[in-house]
Order: sequence, then C-alpha cells, then structure tokens
Amino acid sequence: MENLLDELIQNPIIPAVRDKAILQSALNSDCRVIFLLHSTILTIRDEISMIKQKNKLVFVHIDLIEGVGKDEKGIEFLKSIGADGIISTRQNLINHAFSLSLPCVQRIFLIDSQSISSGLKMIENSKPTFVEVLPGVIPKAIYKLSQNTQIPIIAGGMIESKEDVMQALGAGAIAISTSNSNLFSLL
Repeated sequence: MENLLDELIQNPIIPAVRDKAILQSALNSDCRVIFLLHSTILTIRDEISMIKQKNKLVFVHIDLIEGVGKDEKGIEFLKSIGADGIISTRQNLINHAFSLSLPCVQRIFLIDSQSISSGLKMIENSKPTFVEVLPGVIPKAIYKLSQNTQIPIIAGGMIESKEDVMQALGAGAIAISTSNSNLFSLL
C-alpha cells in the first residue's frame, strides 16, 4: 500500500475509465493509477495488460465488469490476470480482497447525513485500503469522513473542474477519480 499512496501523492488524479477513448487518454496521461469501471470478461485481460505495459496501477470495479462473478472467485480471477486492486460497494467483496492482501476501494454513496454514519460503520467493518466517496463534490462530507477514519479518502463522481479537484483535496481527500480526460493532466 505504501507504493500506492506514494503514487497518489505524486499525482492525485485517477482516471475513471468507462470506455476506450477514456482508456486511451488515461494511458497517455501522467496519472499513475487507473480505475477501470467498465469492461467484460472478454476484454478485461487485454485492458489490464495495456495498463500494466504503461507501468500504471489498475483497480477494477468488480461490480461493473460484465461476465465476471461478483463473488470471491471473481476477485481471485481479477487478481490472477494482474489487477492491482478492486473497487466495490459490497462489504463481503472488500473483506475477501483484504484476505487475499489485494488492495481494495470501498465505494460509498452519500445521499444524506445518515449515509455518512452508515458509511463509517461499513468502513469500520470492512477495513478497505481506501474509501471512495461519491459524489466527490461535497467537501463538507469529505471533511467529516476524513476526520472520523484513518482510511484514505478518494473523491469521485461529478468532479468536472479544477475547482472541484482542489475543493475535494482541500477537504481531506488524498486523490480524486474522474472520467473527465481534461483533468488527467491537471496536476
């Protein structure tokens, strides 16, 4: 995890790849970590390979990959083909990734003040490597979460401008994830 934290400190922008055009922009960027949010069992191996050839770390959102089971074997498959970590909203998947020493990002959706409390309980129970807070444009919520957990926070979702990036980082996020390729070379 130390290496991953160092990579995010050097460049806190994480491309959130949803299609081939964004993947190409991410591969050509200085970003060191990529979140792969869309793929299929037929293409995931090649996409991970392309990312690894550029010496970048890749986290795969297991909940969004078509044809890969959203279960323990799915995590083991992703690890076996070179994924550096997984992303999930599911606590049981985060727990299994943790048992395999595979870094994991727990995604938390903030819709009201109760979701902050629920998110903190989920973090405490699953002990992810990172927490991704969505939407990432709520500095007050990012600050509150970062003050109540030792798990590093990544802000994601709806981050569309340099101002959004700076507010999220200023509120306590260590990095942001975005599919806006104009932000990949921001910092």
